[in-house]
Amino acid sequence: MKGKLTIYYDREGDFLELNIGKYREGDFHNLGKGIFERVDKKTKKITGIAIMGFRKRTEGKNDVEISLPVGVEITA
Repeated sequence: MKGKLTIYYDREGDFLELNIGKYREGDFHNLGKGIFERVDKKTKKITGIAIMGFRKRTEGKNDVEISLPVGVEITA
């Protein structure tokens, strides 16, 4: 994947989404435990990750580290 990283957070819904490159139409595939991958409809490549309940997962922590069950290649 090429392009800039876009981070979107919806405080009310406690939903974090990370997308790489230009926004493309895609589907979310549930990876379990409130983590989803966004897959481009045409290329079938992963273009983003979404995390439900992000604030709840990180409350009381100074540093945030979440392991995602998916590999993402980012190139500059």
